[in-house]
Amino acid sequence: MSGPQDSAASEARDSGSAVRSDTDSSPAADDAANGQAEPDGAPGGAAASSEDQGSGSADGPGGPPTGRRRKRKQRSFWRELPILVAIALLFAVLIKTFAIQAFYIPSGSMENTLEINDRVLVNKMIYHIRDIHRGDIVVFNGDGSWDPGTVPVAGNIFQQFGQGFASMFGFGHPGDILIKRVIGIPGDRVACCDAQGRVTVNGVPLNEGTYLYPGSAPSLSRFNIVVPPGRLWVMGDNRYYSADSRDHMGDPGGGTIPESAVVGRAFVIIWPASRWRFLPIPATFEQPALNGSHAAASSGAAVAAGNDLVSARAEPTGQTVPLVLGFAGAVPLTWLQRRVRTRIARRRRRGPKV
Repeated sequence: MSGPQDSAASEARDSGSAVRSDTDSSPAADDAANGQAEPDGAPGGAAASSEDQGSGSADGPGGPPTGRRRKRKQRSFWRELPILVAIALLFAVLIKTFAIQAFYIPSGSMENTLEINDRVLVNKMIYHIRDIHRGDIVVFNGDGSWDPGTVPVAGNIFQQFGQGFASMFGFGHPGDILIKRVIGIPGDRVACCDAQGRVTVNGVPLNEGTYLYPGSAPSLSRFNIVVPPGRLWVMGDNRYYSADSRDHMGDPGGGTIPESAVVGRAFVIIWPASRWRFLPIPATFEQPALNGSHAAASSGAAVAAGNDLVSARAEPTGQTVPLVLGFAGAVPLTWLQRRVRTRIARRRRRGPKV
């Protein structure tokens, strides 16, 4: 006839070593906890043996084998890599098309502000936020701006994205990209020269010594023009060596370029490292009198410039900058979505809380 003590001992053997207590226990319970069960294959011994085998091959209680986990991580990495590359490429196209693009300078007509082989970053978004200002260094498409032809039109965002995507792989026509400084905006009367040989805007002389090439005169040719609506008067900083608005006064627009042809504003030199600096608007363009009045429409004669002048061109660089920026944005985004998916998977494995 079995008593309560016999029943308790039977329950202890059935539970095996999976249940342990931090308090004192009987010798029989200790033997069961150490896996020393009866030799006839009692349930307690079988449970202990099974647990020992599982704990030797797992990273933790109930975890998968280490080798299997490593393989799973490797497979997960290769599965994530195409997603990372696709997101980075998408970001690169978006950044290059709508935000920032790098250009290098192949000529000396903007010296010493920009020297040959300088690399500059161009902000393509700024003129969606504010108007073009006097003194800005702008990159623009010369196709149709001065030479006879159709004035370039940016198109809608889908067309721009398609053009940007094609250019990432060397397709499409980038156009005749030029870089100059804005001297006159719509409605300004730009003239040269006053009694001191200075360029004037709305009758206010510009003190250009801070950015003109050393020893360069503001202009050797004389002009007097009112900038038409929607157009800009632009000039290079190396006036002896720059073919700019002064040399296209016989073209449609009287030498001005359309605002729609502007790609963006050059705002920083990024290479070489010794030349790194921002490109602010010179103080002379901050004179309040420049906005005091706009002259009435009239024009003066212009003196033809020499044949040795060149336009200040800006050539697009390779895809390094947009790709680097694309990966910089794609890596944290990919890491975040992977972290979210991992947490969701862990919650599913744990099941609902009781």
